Amino acid sequence: MQAASLAPRAGWQWVRDGLALFRLQPMAMFTWALTVGFMVLVASILAPVGPLLFVVGMPAITVMTLEACRAIEQGRTVLPLRLFQVLKAPGLFKKLLAMGALYVAAVLVAGLVAFLPFADGLSEAMSGLSSDDVAGVLAAMRAPIALFGILYVIIAGLFWHAPALVAWHRLGIRKALFFSGIACWRNKGAFLMYGATWLLVVLALELGGGLLEAVGMSPTISGLIQMPFNFVAAAVLYCSFYPTYTSVFGAPPAPGFGNGS
Repeated sequence: MQAASLAPRAGWQWVRDGLALFRLQPMAMFTWALTVGFMVLVASILAPVGPLLFVVGMPAITVMTLEACRAIEQGRTVLPLRLFQVLKAPGLFKKLLAMGALYVAAVLVAGLVAFLPFADGLSEAMSGLSSDDVAGVLAAMRAPIALFGILYVIIAGLFWHAPALVAWHRLGIRKALFFSGIACWRNKGAFLMYGATWLLVVLALELGGGLLEAVGMSPTISGLIQMPFNFVAAAVLYCSFYPTYTSVFGAPPAPGFGNGS
C-alpha cells in the first residue's frame, strides 16, 4: 500500500476541502456533529466509565463520519442515524472496538512512561504548593507533559488512518497502525499545517466568545450564541478528516453504506 507524500500546504487544503464537503450537505453534517456532541454529553454524565467507553468507540465513530463524507462526495443523501448501518459489516465493529481499547491502553502506557520517572519531583512540588506560588508545580510538570505530548503525537499518527484502513481496505489492526504511522510521518508537514489551522479556528471561536462577554453579555447567553458556531466548526472538522485520507491513499476501494456493504 502506497501512501502519497504531500507538501505542507496540503494541510490547509484539507480544511478547505472539508468546508466544501460541509457546504454540500450542511444540515446532515451539522446533525451528525450534534449527535456526536450528544454522545460526549452522555459519556460525561456517566463518568468515569462513560468517557472511557466513548474513547473506545471513537474508531467506530470515525468510520461512520468518513462514510458520511464519502456519501456526500458521491452525491448521496446522508441520514445520520443510518450511518450506524456501516458497522454491520461482518467483524468490523469488533475490530474497531478492539482498536479503541488498544488506543486507550497506549495512551495510559504513555502517561505512565511520561509521569512515573518524575513522580518524586511532582510529589515534592505538590507538597509545597501554596495558593500564591504554583511556579514550582508548573516547573515540575513541564518535562513530563512535554514527554507525554511527544508520545501522544506518535500514538495519534498510528491511529489516525487506522479505522479507515480497517474498514475500507480490510487490513488487520497491526497493519493498519503501521501504514497509518508511515502515512502520517510522510505527511508530517501537512499535518502540522492542518493542526495549526484548526488551532487558529479554536482560538477565533474563543476570542468571539470573549468579545461577547467583554461587551457585557452574560456567559450563559454568550455560550448559547457561540454554541451553533462550535458545532458548525466541529462538522467542518469531521468533513476534513475525509480529504486527509483520500489525498494520501486515494479513493476508498470498498463500496459505501447503502450500496450493498
